[in-house]
Amino acid sequence: MLVLLPPSEGKSAPTRGAPVDLSALSASQLTQARERVLDELATVSARPDGPTVLGVGAKVAEEVRRNTTLRSAHAAPAAQVYTGVLYAAARLPELAGGARRRAGQSVRIFSGLWGVLAPGDRVPAYRLSMGAALPGTGKLAPYWRDHLADVLDEQAAGDVVVDCRSAAYAAAWRPPRTAEHVVVQVVREQDGRRQVVSHNAKHARGLLTHHLLTRPGRPPRTADQLAEDAEELATDGVVHAVELGDAAAGRRTLTLVERA
Repeated sequence: MLVLLPPSEGKSAPTRGAPVDLSALSASQLTQARERVLDELATVSARPDGPTVLGVGAKVAEEVRRNTTLRSAHAAPAAQVYTGVLYAAARLPELAGGARRRAGQSVRIFSGLWGVLAPGDRVPAYRLSMGAALPGTGKLAPYWRDHLADVLDEQAAGDVVVDCRSAAYAAAWRPPRTAEHVVVQVVREQDGRRQVVSHNAKHARGLLTHHLLTRPGRPPRTADQLAEDAEELATDGVVHAVELGDAAAGRRTLTLVERA
């Protein structure tokens, strides 16, 4: 099982801890690519038009300025730095024992700055989305797409990929055909009609992530096994129903149905 998560816009800035050590991050083959983005981000963030270049508003100008000191800023595990609805539901920092080991092996967090991270990778809080473009590297999704296949294709091969990413981050890497690619969708049902939801989708994907990491037994290796494990959420009343669609365009969709 390989669980793919987006980062969160909201981040908890560590107040203690050594700075990031790029050589100590997982997927060390990305070190040079990370160095380049980190340096360009610092340069752009020091400019008066930094927020505009990064595609953010003036309200987060202080977060953009913080990008200029990322090499010396305090760092903490990514599982603690990323906050927000999905991460509140996934509760990664609370995991212990086998569940924590499973998360370290199976969860990968996509990032416009770092490419991809494991939950235990120590990083500072930063401001950079995958949808941004930097003057040197250009758009970040295609930039990382050129690097991430070498990191993730082999790990995903012969396994099930549980894709909880948003569209911008999904553009940075597509699982190989040797993997069963399952995209997690959340819909709300009311009066027999269904509507795709966004805010609640993050919460439901976080709950699914936590369930897959903490449930007893082996993690799923196929889409059908994933659906069976996810059905336990319906049994517990967390969601109304779970449905696994047929393969289309090289992937399947796991739909979590909520009642309004």
